[in-house]
Amino acid sequence: MTQEHVYDGLFILNSEAYARNPEEVSGQIAKTIESLGGVVRVSRLWEERKLAYPIKNHRRGTYWLAYFRMQTDKLVELNRQFQLNGNIIRFLIQTIDPRLEDALVEHALAGPAQREEATEEAAPVADVYEEETAEDEE
Repeated sequence: MTQEHVYDGLFILNSEAYARNPEEVSGQIAKTIESLGGVVRVSRLWEERKLAYPIKNHRRGTYWLAYFRMQTDKLVELNRQFQLNGNIIRFLIQTIDPRLEDALVEHALAGPAQREEATEEAAPVADVYEEETAEDEE
């Protein structure tokens, strides 16, 4: 009997294709997982950014995050399907500890708002440093 594990998938999608049809491009990930008997817990946009180096002649990528459950024997076929998908530039799938599943899913559902709040909280630190530097120069 095969076991079911919780997986974390990070995908770099073709930004041009995603810009033209975001629902279809991102929906292919969930459809592929579900077609192999998996259950998608979260599937969401992470961010779009410039790649550190070109991958398959792409300079920008749309990062997509997914948490899902799947039978371990289906993972090889899942990897193959993602390799054949022309809208997925690169991907990484990792097994995560089932004890962390709910916390990671909750964090993913919270979205980028938490990151923006954290950035806003960090901003005053730079101002304080600039003020201290200005006082030292005088």
